[in-house]
Amino acid sequence: MKRVIIADSSADLTSLDSLPNAAGIPFGFAPLKVAAGERHFVDDGTADIPAMTDFLASYQGRSGTACPSVGEWEAAFQDGDEVFGVVMTSTLSASYESASMAREAYEAAHPGRRVHLIDSLSTGPEMRLIVEELAALITAGLPYEDVCDAIDAYRRRTHLAFALQSLTNLANNGRVSPTVAKLAGLLGVRVVARASQAGDIEPIAKCRGEKKALAALLDELRRGGFAGGKVRISHVLDEPLAERLANLVVDAYPTADVALYPAGALCSFYAERGGLLVGYEGAEA
Repeated sequence: MKRVIIADSSADLTSLDSLPNAAGIPFGFAPLKVAAGERHFVDDGTADIPAMTDFLASYQGRSGTACPSVGEWEAAFQDGDEVFGVVMTSTLSASYESASMAREAYEAAHPGRRVHLIDSLSTGPEMRLIVEELAALITAGLPYEDVCDAIDAYRRRTHLAFALQSLTNLANNGRVSPTVAKLAGLLGVRVVARASQAGDIEPIAKCRGEKKALAALLDELRRGGFAGGKVRISHVLDEPLAERLANLVVDAYPTADVALYPAGALCSFYAERGGLLVGYEGAEA
């Protein structure tokens, strides 16, 4: 029996090679795209993020993103008998709708095969945590129904916080209000926010300077029930800032399992240069 893990590319994964407990598990991803005029950037791990970010910062026209097609999702299933998919928040993206249509077509064409989709109500590093947990559950050999129940329960205790110094692309694409975006436009101000239980963006603080923004992120982890488990940090072209946050987390929680990595095209488009996204394990929402 072939068991496959899939995700859309906002999870910033194109393979499971870097993850623990994932050896031998097939993985498929469905790429999102960034478009600005005649320029298109596919979120498949090949996009030049510094060049894309510089181009978008100077581009005066409309830019936006597109979710994977139904066909791209079906291709990601890789003829799996049991497929487990992690999808970015359905509140802010049509990716889950597209994946659901692909599931319906796939299960109709292949009686007996099953696809379980997890609406992460989030993006980026929180999705990565869910993929990591799926890999552990599959490696442990749990039956399909038990994997589904366990991963749905796990999703309820993972969370996402982020600190952004620009919300221009989020505002221009209707993800946050222009009023909130203007706060981040002030000199030296970063907006700290969380993914809400409804899967949208909930601003929680505006901080002048990096030090205050990092402290606000650490406070948010505490409020979310973090007790020293996993933390995954993605950054948009600011590894030193991500390392500072990682050190703060480890200093406060010596048993924390912290990893950081550069954001891909989709997350870089919305988080913009200097943005940090933090996925972590906490209390059940």
